[in-house]
Amino acid sequence: MPVPAAARARAEQLRRELNEHNYRYYVLDAPTVSDAEFDALFRELQELERHHPELPTPDSPTQRVGGAPRADFAPVRHRLPMQSLNNCFSEDELREFDRRVREGLRRDAVEYVAEPKLDGLAISLVYEHGVFARGATRGDGETGEDITENLRTVRSIPLRLRTGHPPRLAEVRGEVYLPHKGFERLNRQQAERGEKTFVNPRNAAAGSLRQLDPRITASRPLAFYAYALGHREGFQGPRTHFEVLALLREWGFAVSGLAEIVDGFDGCRRYYERLAQRRATLPYDIDGVVYKVNDIASREELGSVARAPRWAVAHKFPAEEAVTVLENVEFQVGRTGVLTPVARLRPVFVGGANVGNATLHNMDEIARLAVEIGDEVVVRRAGDVIPEIVRVQRPGAQRRAIRLPAHCPVCGGTVERAEGEVAARCMNGLSCRAQLHGALLHFVSRRAMDVEGLGEKLLAQLVGAGRVSSPADIYRLDAATLAGLERMGEKSAENVMAAVGKSKQTTLARFLYALGIPDVGEATARDLAAHFGSLEALMEAAEQDAPTTHAAKDKDRCPRLRQVPDVGPVVAACVSHFFGEPRNREVIRALRDAGVSWPAAEKAAGGALAGKTLVLTGTLPGMNRDEAAELILAHGGTVSGSVSKRTDYVVAGADAGSKLEKAQKLGVPVLDLDGLRRLIG
Repeated sequence: MPVPAAARARAEQLRRELNEHNYRYYVLDAPTVSDAEFDALFRELQELERHHPELPTPDSPTQRVGGAPRADFAPVRHRLPMQSLNNCFSEDELREFDRRVREGLRRDAVEYVAEPKLDGLAISLVYEHGVFARGATRGDGETGEDITENLRTVRSIPLRLRTGHPPRLAEVRGEVYLPHKGFERLNRQQAERGEKTFVNPRNAAAGSLRQLDPRITASRPLAFYAYALGHREGFQGPRTHFEVLALLREWGFAVSGLAEIVDGFDGCRRYYERLAQRRATLPYDIDGVVYKVNDIASREELGSVARAPRWAVAHKFPAEEAVTVLENVEFQVGRTGVLTPVARLRPVFVGGANVGNATLHNMDEIARLAVEIGDEVVVRRAGDVIPEIVRVQRPGAQRRAIRLPAHCPVCGGTVERAEGEVAARCMNGLSCRAQLHGALLHFVSRRAMDVEGLGEKLLAQLVGAGRVSSPADIYRLDAATLAGLERMGEKSAENVMAAVGKSKQTTLARFLYALGIPDVGEATARDLAAHFGSLEALMEAAEQDAPTTHAAKDKDRCPRLRQVPDVGPVVAACVSHFFGEPRNREVIRALRDAGVSWPAAEKAAGGALAGKTLVLTGTLPGMNRDEAAELILAHGGTVSGSVSKRTDYVVAGADAGSKLEKAQKLGVPVLDLDGLRRLIG
């Protein structure tokens, strides 16, 4: 039966009015109707939609109350990675950040936007033709969790953008948080029901968003501040960050009213001092200030390093401190064999959480602090930073010295500390269970070999059952073995085996990163792969460098490996030592025998892009920047971070900035992703 025109028109009118009242109450904090009037309008709309099931729309206020519970959260891959920010903790570090930005842009002064760093949970909101379509957590930056239904219940998140000309697609990023009053009310309600109270507002916000039942999320007084645009289609976007904030405000989002444009280091410092004085009076928690280069094109020029942008930094407030007693020290073994002393403390509340453990970093730090077991110590914690012991408050009456164990606490292997090195390591390598488990987790991780489905619990079972004792054993598994493990069925086992098979086709850079060579991250792995072109050439250089690895002077150490850009004496020594270990060479040989492969060196050296320098800019469809760089390297090309007359091609995606403009001025050929693929055949 068709919906009467009068009912449809009334429902549309009610939706507009209720969305407007929500906006004025939750975003502007300036309500124009009483709660009773709002409730009456809401009930009228509910009744209309109940009688006419065809009426509800995705942006209807009735959709905020929460639907049926979910079984789990599906993964969501971010079209544009959600990067984390590097931190600075002092004026010297802030001054160094400003210097790097100015030098990177070749300018004497840079304009920044300074804004509070809310202590909440970063999320992504996707709007299609102006209507809220999907929401996700940040996750690992590449992939988050789909929490769309929970985010619909947050009343300061608009279900429809307040614009008559919405873009085809727009991703809005921001922070979900819990205001102080809401946190106090929530904990009071939890206590009245005899349920567990929350330690701090951030934990409460994170826990609320990850409820499988959206109705629970709807009952929590969550709020949202928008601070950035992510992936977008159908419009170019503003040229400055401050204009982005203004646009988000026009679209109906709550945006920090404390954001300001500041000039250079001095402007940042003055803003930080002013906000630090106001911090205690704010109605929500902040743990610092974020500075972002205001000009969007300049950000593109500066680019990113690892998973953090070069154009922004978080300036953290001084950490909170508390006094407690150091009761014991235990040594944990990491995936590279490094022993880290962990302080076991008499529990104390500091920085918004109960703290029972703290890092002591290494033996040099213990000596510097002159700390011993039994001492009364000052513990510091700021935000998510791992708690640490700052100083000894009062020596204990019965102190016991902290000594580095001669043998690994996990496997009993020999512990050595090379001359001039800070770290002490278990030398048992992959024969040490602690190193094996960590090394395997790293090996199968998304940015390494990317074996989906082979997680921590499954690996623990395989290691415990003696089925996997090296990365190469992963490629000897079969579906029957996996299906016999706890919480694994035939279908799940088949999916894991498919992921194992798929991972055999990789790149040299990913393979090097997956090996877990100490101090070799993704960027260094890419540099090593690009410089040597083949694993054989790299291993030969490492072998030739081995006799000089422990040379007295840094300049004499590992001369061949140090020809690679940004590889210094410590990293070069780690690479040389890793490939010099017979056990590691055996694992590599077994992996190659199992079928792990990548584009051959001959192909890379003489590929379609041999001798060509390419620059990547913008967002490429269906491919992130790392994957595009690997594609270019695999076909003999070189990837550069800046455009010059020596650049052969610029590969441009959506929202390309200053690099595209510079390429056009210099007459450098510009390709899209399809053009790049045609070029390499």
